[in-house]
Parts: sequence; C-alpha cells; structure tokens
Amino acid sequence: MSAARTGVRNPGASEGAGILETRLTGLAFEEFAHKVWSRTALLTNAASDFSDVFGADAVDELVSSRGLRTPFLRVAKDGAVLPESSYTSPAGVGATIADQVDDTALWRHFADGATLVLQALHRTWAPVGDLCARLGAELGHPVQANAYITPPLNRGFDDHYDVHDVFVVQIQGRKRWLVHEPVHPDPLRDQPWTDRRAAVADAAREPAYIDTVLEPGDVLYLPRGWLHAAEAQGEVSVHLTLGVHVWTRYALAEHLAQAALAALRDDPDMRGSLPLGGTAPTDDIRERLAQAVAEADPAPLFHRARRGQARPAPLGPLAQLAAVDTLDARTLVRLRPSLEARWEGARLMTRVGWLDFPEAERPTVNTLLDGEARTAGDIGLALAERLLRAGVLVPAGR
Repeated sequence: MSAARTGVRNPGASEGAGILETRLTGLAFEEFAHKVWSRTALLTNAASDFSDVFGADAVDELVSSRGLRTPFLRVAKDGAVLPESSYTSPAGVGATIADQVDDTALWRHFADGATLVLQALHRTWAPVGDLCARLGAELGHPVQANAYITPPLNRGFDDHYDVHDVFVVQIQGRKRWLVHEPVHPDPLRDQPWTDRRAAVADAAREPAYIDTVLEPGDVLYLPRGWLHAAEAQGEVSVHLTLGVHVWTRYALAEHLAQAALAALRDDPDMRGSLPLGGTAPTDDIRERLAQAVAEADPAPLFHRARRGQARPAPLGPLAQLAAVDTLDARTLVRLRPSLEARWEGARLMTRVGWLDFPEAERPTVNTLLDGEARTAGDIGLALAERLLRAGVLVPAGR
C-alpha cells in the first residue's frame, strides 16, 4: 500500500524532503497530509535502513550498562505487564537506588518468552531522540519513542488500540502484524482501549484490514484508535514505535474554554453569589460565557501546553560554560534546537523559560530564530552571553 513519490515537498523541511518522505513513508509531505494522516493505516515496505538509529547492540548496552531505572523499562508476557520487582534490584555500593534494571533477571524473563519494552527511548538513546525531534518539528505534534524486543514466536500484548498515532519501524527480525479498523475512531487520551475491551475483542476476530509480516526497514503507520497485535516470527524481533501525541480540536477547545473562564474571573457579576432559594440565572450565565468564548484568545495557553509536551535539545553544561568563558567576536553560536521559541509581545517564550528584550535588541534576536549559526560579534557580545547563560543559544559546533 505504499504510494509512489510525488514532486510535492514539505515546506517545513529545512533541506529538501523531510523525515516523513525520506525515511518513513516515501510520500511527499502534502500527499501524506491529505491522503493518510489520521485517516488510514499505511504500510511502506523497505522505507529506509534504520541501522544508524537503533539495533540489538543498543538494546544490550541500554539494559546492561546504562543503569536504567523504571519506568524506562517494562516487561510484558502473554498480554500482561510483569511486576517491576521481578526485574529490578538495588544498584550496589555507592548508589542507594533500589529499582535499577537487573540484567540477569531480565535475561531470564526474556529467555522465558517475555517482551522487553524500552520506554521513552528518545530520552536515553541519542539517535532515536534526534529522529523524534526532527519528526516532531516536521509534523507539528510531539513525538516519543519506545522499543519492543520480542523473543521468537512470542507476543507481548493482545489486540488493543493506542490513543496516539504510531509509526512502527521494524529494526531487526520479522514480526507479523494484524491491524483492524477502529471501534472508537480518534480516541482522546482519556479514552483507552480498556474502556472497550469487548468491542476490541469482537473486532479482532473479524478479517484484518492489514495482515503482514514486517521485515527490517518496513514502516507501518497507524492512526490512533486502529486495533493491532503483533507476534515475532522465527527470530528475535526489535521494532521502534514512534508515538505521535497529536493535538486535537478538542484540546484546542479546552484551551479556549480555559481562556474564557479566566476572563470571567475578572467580571464582578460572575463572581457574585447566586440568589437565595436555589434559583440559577443560567440564561444570563450562558450568554456571558458565550461572549467570553467569542473574545478569548486560546493561543497563549495552547503554546504553553505545546512547550510543555517536549524538551529542548540536549545541553552540555561543560561545553556551555566553556563557550561563555571563551566568548569573543568570532565565537559561533546558534539557537538551541527544539526550543519552541515564540514571541508574545516583547517577551520571547521558550521551553527553558522567558526573556524580555528592549525594542533595539528584538530584530537581532529575531534573526537567531532561523537556527543558523552566527558569530557573537554579529549578535553583540553582551546579548550573546546573556542568551548562552539562559540556555537559549548553544555553541554552533554542538
């Protein structure tokens, strides 16, 4: 079901085609947006080589050498999640941490058929984090990643649906996927599949919309609500799920309502007590609320929530201090990626806080928002140092 490439380009991609086209679907941004996004499942065979992103060696390093703690790892078998105490233990001398991953216990579970789930992999494995950050910037929706490592001929989870969109990226081995159409289209985040267990089970017994075996490099896109279950074939399967936590019209409506209610707090009449006797002037309140909604601006709340849904690019404190200490007119700096920087009047809002700027500095700061490297001399040493200390600028070599 993968479609041919088109000449349409994603205007948001910084250099030619973006991640969506070059690594995940083979479709131009506009074609995916209009024909696939949130509408239907899409299988793309041989989408890309993902050996630069993740693999078996990364799994072994993470579980044996990185001191992972829960909930960065889950273990599942026969559709159930195993208790954390069965695969964690104290860290030993010098670290009073009781819930670090016990690689021996983990090996025994895995050998017994359990699936390992590395959660929030975008926080623990840099190449995956970079892929998620770039895809999130391209889609305009935050992206996170989990990895699923399943022994041969085993299944980690039964048929279910997710409340976020997913790109399934097969890394190693082969895994059979059964996909069914939704029983509850476009579920919100508080509408999990467990609320509809019977309907999910009934739908899973019907002929599948997609019944396929993913090979390394294949990608399967599933909008939220689409039912799926997967089983490893004759070898260990490793796949990534890139979870797209979509912003919805309902979420925007929530921010609109919050902005309207915030405005009504400043209305003395709305703060007034209701009459004695239990009567309520609902028509008047409805009219005032409707007017407040009509006048409300949900953008500040919406963008604040967007900033809170993801993190800025990593910042090394030693490299940052070195950049401040050696700052001169030739020092190259650039905007820290994934800051979600946005002007609100004279205030620059970012994921690391806000800064106010005098009118004379705003045009210079504005030029930095394209992410291109510039010398501190072009910016002004005092302004460059302030932005470095705030974590808004980083050395351009990073």
